[in-house]
Amino acid sequence: MPLPYNDYGNWLRSQFPYKVQKISVDGGFSCPNRDGRLSQGGCVFCDNRTFNPSYCNRHKSIREQLEEGKEFFRRKYPDMKYLAYFQAYSNTYAPLETLKKRYEEALECEDVVGIVIGTRPDCIDTPKLDYLQHLARQVFVTVEYGIESTDDEVLLRINRGHDYACARKAVEETAARGITTAAHLILGLTEEDERQCEAQARQISALPLDILKLHQLQIIKGTPLATQYQEHPFHLYSVNEFVRLIGVYIAHLRPDIVLERFVSQSPKELLLAPQWGLKNHEFTHLLVNYLKEKGIHQGMYWREE
Repeated sequence: MPLPYNDYGNWLRSQFPYKVQKISVDGGFSCPNRDGRLSQGGCVFCDNRTFNPSYCNRHKSIREQLEEGKEFFRRKYPDMKYLAYFQAYSNTYAPLETLKKRYEEALECEDVVGIVIGTRPDCIDTPKLDYLQHLARQVFVTVEYGIESTDDEVLLRINRGHDYACARKAVEETAARGITTAAHLILGLTEEDERQCEAQARQISALPLDILKLHQLQIIKGTPLATQYQEHPFHLYSVNEFVRLIGVYIAHLRPDIVLERFVSQSPKELLLAPQWGLKNHEFTHLLVNYLKEKGIHQGMYWREE
């Protein structure tokens, strides 16, 4: 039975004639929110240790990281192909020649058939987009922008360092070049009610996005947000609340946008709250059951404006 939303796994299988797996690599990049160009504190929620696997280590070459990652997955799927996922920090935040060297090192590795580049919308420019457009004509390329929120007041409060107009411009310019364009948003930076959720889904639907990643707000130990939460606790969604919220979001989202994920799972030793005790696939199972029970499918309330 088909899923009630446009699933990333199915979409990815439609792009390749073989099984493909992302491997995270740390390209040794920084972030303007950490190196002093914008700020030195970073976004209030951020700790890159929450999503870097053990083989992802900036002290190793990109080739070494990929080979270790391939070994991890090859045991189960010996014929797998791979996408190098430049995930840590802002992976277009360097001179163009540096970017070329690191991306092309990844693409020279055996069985690596493309790259996914996670970055900030204020870390892209015309020369970089020219290069990525050229590269995307040869191999699979996705540029994934951390938008986090469409609300400028929220972006200011989390020390993001850019506004929503910046994100919109980056997405539009990237998509206009035929590059697969993705975005990442965090739900829970404010206690979104259904009305706010609908409004954000409509805003995101108006962007020329191919792929969307959503996840819940997580409070990571040692971050400025953790200090705020401990001093003045605020509401975090329960599992059931978040399932219902995602249901609203999906129903108002443009139906052709590919949904890559709905939640994130940080290491237990780093996570302060919320303590859901669910793996990503377990949450997705709950969500799919809820959507089917309520008769909800992606785009059911979406209308082109």
